Amino acid sequence: MASATPSAPVRVRFCPSPTGNPHVGLVRTALFNWAFARHHGGTLVLRIEDTDAARDSEESYQQLLDAMRWLGLDWDEGPEVGGPHAPYRQSQRMDRYREVADQLLESGHAYRCYCTAEELEERREAARAAGRPSGYDGKCRTLTAEQRAAFEAEGRSSIVRFRMPDEPITFTDLVRGELTFAPENVTDYGIVRANGAPLYTLVNPVDDALMEITHVLRGEDLLSSTPRQIALYRALAEIGVGSGTVPAFGHLPYVMGEGNKKLSKRDPQASLNLYRERGFLPGGLLNYLSLLGWSLAADRDVFSLDEMVAAFDIDDVNANPARFDLKKAEAINADHIRRLDVKAFIEACEPWLKAPHAPWAPEAFDTEAFETLAPLAQTRLTVLSDITANVDFLFLDEPVADEASWTKAMKPGADALLASVRARLAEADWNAETLKAAVLAAGEEHGLKLGKAQAPVRVAVTGRTVGLPLFESLEVLGRERTLARVDAALAKLTA
Repeated sequence: MASATPSAPVRVRFCPSPTGNPHVGLVRTALFNWAFARHHGGTLVLRIEDTDAARDSEESYQQLLDAMRWLGLDWDEGPEVGGPHAPYRQSQRMDRYREVADQLLESGHAYRCYCTAEELEERREAARAAGRPSGYDGKCRTLTAEQRAAFEAEGRSSIVRFRMPDEPITFTDLVRGELTFAPENVTDYGIVRANGAPLYTLVNPVDDALMEITHVLRGEDLLSSTPRQIALYRALAEIGVGSGTVPAFGHLPYVMGEGNKKLSKRDPQASLNLYRERGFLPGGLLNYLSLLGWSLAADRDVFSLDEMVAAFDIDDVNANPARFDLKKAEAINADHIRRLDVKAFIEACEPWLKAPHAPWAPEAFDTEAFETLAPLAQTRLTVLSDITANVDFLFLDEPVADEASWTKAMKPGADALLASVRARLAEADWNAETLKAAVLAAGEEHGLKLGKAQAPVRVAVTGRTVGLPLFESLEVLGRERTLARVDAALAKLTA
């Protein structure tokens, strides 16, 4: 599709429901709306769909706001910001929805349906058996006042249904092109429950109309409801609700998980909190999520949010499902960590250098020692939480060595090698270059190259088989602590 610049000021909305932890698919939707608004100098409205009292919670609401702030996806209208269309929580707008429902009934765009659940299912079964579409068959569409009164006299309750037009609905999806829905596949639908509570099918388009939303960018799973909403937007325009504009729609591709199944809230890798806890940078995570359906360039995966905003065009979004690849997400995050200046990297690591993440006592932490090794650690991290294991040897009384690492490094003859290393280290000038020369010379004495010679030294001193550059680490750890750890390893080997 050819790119087109919107003729009117862009107004988009992100309207999550506060149910549980935020989902990375939801974050991808927020990101695309945010980038679209920022690219066009438009407005992002944050609207909370909290009409389901049984599932919504204040805790989840606060988590949503906190997640948006952490990600840096600021909104122009909405909770905590305000705006000309407040309130922005649907639970606070119920009277307005009831007014609109009454207007739709009075204008004939909606009607009361008295069919019971059992009657509806019986007729659906009959339609399926006959090979016909099994949507609502319009039985209550033309009830007379007398028929309605008779049903009410029986004690029947009623829902409010919207009257769909008896003609195809065609629209141009910004991602998928022109789409047409036949009337037999998009039948009349409920907009108000029997208890008078308005449904999502009503409140969402009403808010879009009242808030003058120009573009709706949302997940592919909502595509089937779009013709219904377009018909409702047109009806709202006829009764004077909103500006009369029908938004342009763009349906974003599914995010797929393991086994090519749609990523769901139940999938462990779907939770945004997982990535925060592991120490993903917001920019790294958003960079990866942007690639789930869009790309800056065919040969470039790593970029900043500013670069994304400058280039983002909804016409470039791919309609095909996008697979969530955790390894690629980690690789892109690692690139973003390496892009930080050292000061920003040190600040970003701070939460993982304190309780409850850090296994050392607070007073054992040495800021100067950490800052010395931070540039070396920065080139090795995938996520910020990795920093703890990389530098714990500096701040613990003894290194943490698991049995597998010890067995791997302490081959036969390791005691003799460590004794030679110990003697040379005791006499060496304490800097990385001379320490390396000392271990190299000890290794040559035992017929070993540097890689084999330094392996037992690393485990003895740091407890790990891999980690930061060994000799720079020894320099920062200091002579006394290094020799004490080599002595402890020798004692264990010769016990």
